[in-house]
Amino acid sequence: MKKIYIIGIVAIVAGITMLASASNSISTYSSFAQAEDGKRVTVTGFLSKDKEIIYNPEVDENLLSFYMKDNDGLERKISYLGAKPQDFEMSESIVVTGKMQGETFVSSEMLLKCPSKYKGEEEFINAQNNG
Repeated sequence: MKKIYIIGIVAIVAGITMLASASNSISTYSSFAQAEDGKRVTVTGFLSKDKEIIYNPEVDENLLSFYMKDNDGLERKISYLGAKPQDFEMSESIVVTGKMQGETFVSSEMLLKCPSKYKGEEEFINAQNNG
C-alpha cells in the first residue's frame, strides 16, 4: 500500500474522531423544568430585574447570585461561579450552563446578549438616509 493512501486513511480517521468529539459538546437550549433531573443543561432566559442581585467581590469575587426566568416563564435562583460581567443589569437575555442543586441552578458558564451600543447610532444614520 502506498504511503499516500495510509496518510489519507489516518487523516480521515482523525477527522471523524474530531467531529465525534465536537458533537458531544454541542447542546440545545433547555428549560429549568428539564434541568430538574440534575443533568448539565444550557438554559436561556431573562434577568428578573425585580429580584435582588447579590455580588460581593470583597467576600467572594467568583460568586454572583440572581434570579432568572427561562423562556417558559419559570423563575429560578442562579448561582454563577464567576465574576459579575460588565453591564450585567442591561442584558437582553442570559444563557447559563450548569445544573440544578436543590432549588438553585448552579452555573459555571454564562453568556449575555446585551443591547447594541451602536443601536442609537444606527437609528440616527437610518433617519439621515431616509430623510
